[in-house]
Amino acid sequence: MHWSSGPIPVTARETEEPLFNVLFHVARCLEPVHALAVWESALRQRKVTPEELLRIRWGSAETERFASIAGALSDSGVETHFVWLMRTIGVVVRQQVWIEGHRVDALIGERLIVQIDGFEHHSLARDRRRDIHADARLVLRGYTVLRFDYQQVLFDHDHVTQTVRIAIAQGLHLGR
Repeated sequence: MHWSSGPIPVTARETEEPLFNVLFHVARCLEPVHALAVWESALRQRKVTPEELLRIRWGSAETERFASIAGALSDSGVETHFVWLMRTIGVVVRQQVWIEGHRVDALIGERLIVQIDGFEHHSLARDRRRDIHADARLVLRGYTVLRFDYQQVLFDHDHVTQTVRIAIAQGLHLGR
């Protein structure tokens, strides 16, 4: 049990909190980007719906904010972190965009693609070859592809934000 009360009443004898209460506590206790990753994971796994999140009377500004910005488009917490990073520098990201019959993790503007490589789907040589093939196909169609891994997104924010800013400064996000 948590020291504060979530939106769903529970008795002192209950040993489990309802999911909405867990989300409430997470929003109030974790760093915002980590809390958002938990909220988006709940959405992605269809444990809650966006409509349910918006209908709950959360009773705190933090949770109201998460209810309004959390989405189900991030395939992983790493993608949530990337989008959060971009928000902090004022860059609008469209997630899970279909281009030429394939889905990309993030699209900035019309032509700057960002792929986020978590370990789970990028640990084998065949995964790397698949990514190289996809990047080449996109580059030949006039896109710029930036690829960041888990370590970079979570622990080297400056490199990620500076790389994206420089790409934007060069106009790589613009269409022809």
